[in-house]
Amino acid sequence: MIAVAPPAERPGRTLVLGSTSRYRRELLERLHIPFDVESPEVDETPHSGESPRALALRLALAKARAVAQRHPQAVVIGSDQVADLHGDPLGKPGTHERAVEQLRRMRGQTVVFQTAIAVVCAATGFEQVDLAAVSVQFRSLEDGLDDNEIEHYLRTEQPYDCAGAAKSEGLGIALLRQIDNDDPTALVGLPLIRTCRMIRAAGVRLL
Repeated sequence: MIAVAPPAERPGRTLVLGSTSRYRRELLERLHIPFDVESPEVDETPHSGESPRALALRLALAKARAVAQRHPQAVVIGSDQVADLHGDPLGKPGTHERAVEQLRRMRGQTVVFQTAIAVVCAATGFEQVDLAAVSVQFRSLEDGLDDNEIEHYLRTEQPYDCAGAAKSEGLGIALLRQIDNDDPTALVGLPLIRTCRMIRAAGVRLL
């Protein structure tokens, strides 16, 4: 039998998730390693003319840097997701009305969910940022995605804290025709394949 040390005994730096998103916290918990959670408190307002991809990358890095300033010895994860509708950024709707508007716009369209991940350790000067682009094709009105289905989905899931009101890990999967990506966790909000690679490079032991 091979003895495996419990997660708390693994050597390496403290890991901090710079996000209050419950979806990202649940994803990171899959790795079975200890981590803390802290709000990055970053202004997420897009810059004039900023592309969705650039916005996601900038905010992921800003979140990681903000928390790393308060915890310089820790390895900090920052992440951000922006729904890219033909170059138009769609963020978290916040309200039912905005969610309806977003889903109507995405109906029958291919939307790229730009999910950025940044890892920072201030003490060592480590800083990496990467992006997982997930191409999602939404069902059209001809496919039956009418306003009644949108209303039922929103009332059931209430995904007002999800980019583009798209919650694919729940009933939102029924809105879609196709998903094309290289990391099944990226659409949920934290691309774990990239996350594992980056935090290992920063000094966090996973296995």
